[in-house]
Amino acid sequence: MADGFLIASAFLASAVEFVEALTIVLAAGITRGWRSSLAGLGAATVALAVIVAALGPALTLIPIDALRLVVGGLLLAFGLQWLRKAILRSSGYKALHDEAEIFAREQAEAQAAGREERAGLDWYGFTLAFKGVLLEGLEVAFIVITFGSAQKNIGLAALGAGVALVLVAIVGFRVRGPLTRVPENTLKYAVGVMLTTFGIFWSTEGAGAHWPGDDASLPGVLAFVLLLSFAAVALLRRRRLSFA
Repeated sequence: MADGFLIASAFLASAVEFVEALTIVLAAGITRGWRSSLAGLGAATVALAVIVAALGPALTLIPIDALRLVVGGLLLAFGLQWLRKAILRSSGYKALHDEAEIFAREQAEAQAAGREERAGLDWYGFTLAFKGVLLEGLEVAFIVITFGSAQKNIGLAALGAGVALVLVAIVGFRVRGPLTRVPENTLKYAVGVMLTTFGIFWSTEGAGAHWPGDDASLPGVLAFVLLLSFAAVALLRRRRLSFA
């Protein structure tokens, strides 16, 4: 059961980040040239591979309880940040994430930027793609490494992220535009819930407590987080409407 949650969480979280990275690469490629954009994508991919290769084995040397305490705390902070934004979006206090709007903004900024060539590449297009992929990829790497290390199975977390990468890449290649039909706000909500769930579960185990039924308690923690988040959305909606 825990393995299924692990793969699903890595897949959903990675899919969100890959969609955002795709939007940036597309904006850079269409406005500044595909050669520079793809070069930036490749350079960021190599950098990410080095980071994952260095950090993954190092984390396996840490005792599992200490690792779960640290990873659980990080995931809890990370997940609550995602969940907070998702709750605010769902309740109307924050604008919904609009990939088409982000694409248009990135494209406009890229068109307005001056042209400077280095090593035969448009430097703005290269750095735009590189930074976008690196930043979004670092979040994917964080999720894969932390999830996989805490469960002593980086391979399963990497599998979930890999499937997300292939799926987003295939759809992006066919559409050749921002993936506006992907329910990204719903995905962000789901990711926030799952990261928070794992954060609570692993940090509690790392602190020395034991869940009834061990991994079988995960659905109960998930249901608890979902109920609290739904209640928060309902309360905030009611509050917003009362002041409207």
